[in-house]
Amino acid sequence: MNRASAAQALIADEMIQTAEIEIRDTPAVCDPLGALYLPESTTLIVSDLHLEKGAAFARRGMMLPPYDTAQTLKLVTAVVSRYQPACVICLGDSFHDREGAAALPPSSQDQLSGLMSGRDWYWIAGNHDPDHPAGLAGDCVSELYLDGLCFRHEPLQTAGEAVGEVAGHLHPAARVVRRGKGVRRPCFATDGRRMIMPSFGVTTGGLNLRNNAFRGLFDPQQLTAHLLGRDRIYSVAFERLIG
Repeated sequence: MNRASAAQALIADEMIQTAEIEIRDTPAVCDPLGALYLPESTTLIVSDLHLEKGAAFARRGMMLPPYDTAQTLKLVTAVVSRYQPACVICLGDSFHDREGAAALPPSSQDQLSGLMSGRDWYWIAGNHDPDHPAGLAGDCVSELYLDGLCFRHEPLQTAGEAVGEVAGHLHPAARVVRRGKGVRRPCFATDGRRMIMPSFGVTTGGLNLRNNAFRGLFDPQQLTAHLLGRDRIYSVAFERLIG
């Protein structure tokens, strides 16, 4: 199931199976929609929304279906409703380019403002959207420290300095063999010391966790891919993944 179809197949809360893990001894919950939840501080994290990606491509003369923002916000609304967080962290590349926030349709802007009302909201600066989103509330920061963890968009390349890091940017995905066929899914990637989150936007791609871009970021003996399924998380050791 791709991210676009996920927006059409939301599962009732009582039917989903999450994965309860720890990152640097901090309890965390991986949700099948691709959000991370920290129960101790009631904080919800989503990464790489890439809102208004279709509009950004249209400005460059390349046409994509214009429904990405509405579908992605449908998923954000679902996980906010599920966990009722006091704080939400958007982990960078929330908009596909610098013009994305200003170009939001009024209905989407109202939807976002409603989600933000009554809770702390942080926009982590990404490489696509390094500035505060125009016309929206919340705090824009380069990184944020909370619950013993550090939230930033791009992961540090030095593993020893990244203990407790939660990052995005790389859009990890993993492939496994199921019933004799290769299956590819976005995934949370963690070795217990740090995490790289899956992209949350419905039209974003994924990078295989075995790609060289991930080399040196994790202890391969401890690395687990928590794959997004339709109604549950599938946790698979790195050694069982295929290229």
